[in-house]
Amino acid sequence: MPANTPIPSAPAEKWIIEPIKRFISNSTMSGIILFTSAAVALIISNSPWAEAYHHFWETEFSIGFGDYILSKNLHHWINDGLMAVFFFVVGLELKREIIAGELSDPRNALLPVAAAVGGMVIPALIFLLFNTGMPSEDGWGIPMATDIAFALGVLYLMGNKVPVSLKIFLTALAIADDIGAVLVIAFFYTSSINLWSLGTGAVFMALLIVANVTGVRNTLFYAVLGIGGLWLAFLMSGVHATIAAVLAAFTIPARVKIPEDVYSAKLAALHEKFKAAKPNDEPTVTDEQLHILEEIRDLSKKALTPLQRLEHSMHPLVAFVIMPVFALANGGVTLTGNIIAQILSPLAIGIFCGLLIGKVIGVVGISALLLRLKWARLPEGMNIYHLIGAGFLAAIGFTMSLFITDLAFKQADLIVQAKLGILTASITASLIGFWLIWIGNAKNGENKQK
Repeated sequence: MPANTPIPSAPAEKWIIEPIKRFISNSTMSGIILFTSAAVALIISNSPWAEAYHHFWETEFSIGFGDYILSKNLHHWINDGLMAVFFFVVGLELKREIIAGELSDPRNALLPVAAAVGGMVIPALIFLLFNTGMPSEDGWGIPMATDIAFALGVLYLMGNKVPVSLKIFLTALAIADDIGAVLVIAFFYTSSINLWSLGTGAVFMALLIVANVTGVRNTLFYAVLGIGGLWLAFLMSGVHATIAAVLAAFTIPARVKIPEDVYSAKLAALHEKFKAAKPNDEPTVTDEQLHILEEIRDLSKKALTPLQRLEHSMHPLVAFVIMPVFALANGGVTLTGNIIAQILSPLAIGIFCGLLIGKVIGVVGISALLLRLKWARLPEGMNIYHLIGAGFLAAIGFTMSLFITDLAFKQADLIVQAKLGILTASITASLIGFWLIWIGNAKNGENKQK
């Protein structure tokens, strides 16, 4: 059979499996589902089912045995447990980018990293202008965050017209922003610390590092120590458990077991060996063929880093399950009382202005300064509209901003005000960012025609 002969698909593959794969691989879908989940939460929380909605997330759920029981409501399990998986994948992305991505080359990383720093500092300062000395002051970290899924989702809605350089710039900016968010959570949104539990976590962290150094590549081993040891210890220590997820991700091996040239040579030899094996003309393969195929599978596994394998396999879970569930649990705002007064509260205004104005000033202002000083250059294919549009997309704080809101406040009225500021700023930023990048694409098209 010629190599280019299409392989016939079974009905289940053709009508179920393949469409699902195409859906998952579509870059816009995760952003659309996240937005839909938030919209559904907002609608339900302002419907006759609002009380049932809020009561559901307060349902207690316990794990453990005997005297060792850990009880939390669903809302906490989502924010401390499921979001730890989200931050684990963020940690994997950070490590990959630092080792071999946009953040590995200082010359390429300077502009997006500096833009990210400006996009964190300026929003926090603007927020404090409205909230210093008030009970809402602790929310200064809320407008610092960028929702990478939402921002890239808006960007990918425009398809291939968007310059690749803009996608890379925004991705690197958002990842650098994630580093800042993790540090802010670790140092400023951590409750009282239990040193015994923290020390236990340090022991498990040391074991994970030793496993990496000594060449352990079994992901199950890292899962058991990372979840059963490091994450649980951090959860009990008072340091937010999502920090444990990022630390665990940085211990995942990022080295291949065999280099590319060795892999290619061995794969070619196994391919020839498979072709030479005598077939049995049956639907099943022979024992000899099965043995060769297993060798190919093991060889391919050794040619891929555990870090990339985990990141690739876990991304659909995070994008299509964890983040939508988080949005459902945290996006509901029951609008009662004087809505205008809540929207115009110092907290909501501080978040709105911090995200919508502070992010843009920080990202675009710092970038413009570096470009003016010739310390960096605008990536090829990007223009000023793309840069300003990226600043607005960076102002979409949704997921991370909601997460920090839950850490910063316990008072229901402050949480509602914060969510209103986040939602209004994120929606406005996404619309303006989309419009500006659309203009930037049109300008690029006009320049090509000249």
